[in-house]
Amino acid sequence: MSKTRYEVGGRNVFKDIGVPNAEEHLVKAQLVYKIDAIMKKRRLKQGDAAALFGVSQPDISKMLRGEFRQFSVERLLRFLVKLDQDVEIVVKPHRDKHNAPALHVS
Repeated sequence: MSKTRYEVGGRNVFKDIGVPNAEEHLVKAQLVYKIDAIMKKRRLKQGDAAALFGVSQPDISKMLRGEFRQFSVERLLRFLVKLDQDVEIVVKPHRDKHNAPALHVS
C-alpha cells in the first residue's frame, strides 16, 4: 500500500497555486461566496440578481462558477449593498506575529 502524499497549503489557496494578485483574488472569492449565500437564502434566481445588479444573467452564472476576474472588489461590494447588506471596511494595526498582514472578509 502506498502512502498518499499531500501538501499542507497556506491561508490563501490562490497564492499556493501561483495565481497573480492572489490576495485580491481571495477577497473576490470571499465576496462572491457571500453573494451566493445571500442569493440562496433568499431563493433569488440568477436572472433576478442580474437585473438587480445591472449585469447579464450569464455574467452572474460565470461569477458564481468562479469566473469573477471581470468584477472589481468595489463592484462586488456594490452587489452586496444592492442585496441590502451593510458593508463596513475596518483598518487596524496588524498584531499577528506568525502571519503577514492580509485582507479578510467576514
